Amino acid sequence: MTDVKSVTIELPCERYPIKVIGDAGEGFVELVIEVLRLHAPDLDTDTLVLRDSRNGRYQTVQLLITATSIEQLQDLNSALRATGRVHMVL
Repeated sequence: MTDVKSVTIELPCERYPIKVIGDAGEGFVELVIEVLRLHAPDLDTDTLVLRDSRNGRYQTVQLLITATSIEQLQDLNSALRATGRVHMVL
């Protein structure tokens, strides 16, 4: 059995991946981008990766941000979850 080690992130961290899973539908990607830009103004939308679930009910939006603090990441998570369309932020 392999020991699980704690991963430490050095902040600021450029190209930090944020993966957002939520209800697919009109405006979901734009909503995620809008919230991310509030907390990470240097967001590069060229890094966008979009995946649909097998049944098309959910979408995964992945983007890279510059993570500057734990507080920024917590605020980002809270803001995304508060939209009511986001189920998980990784």
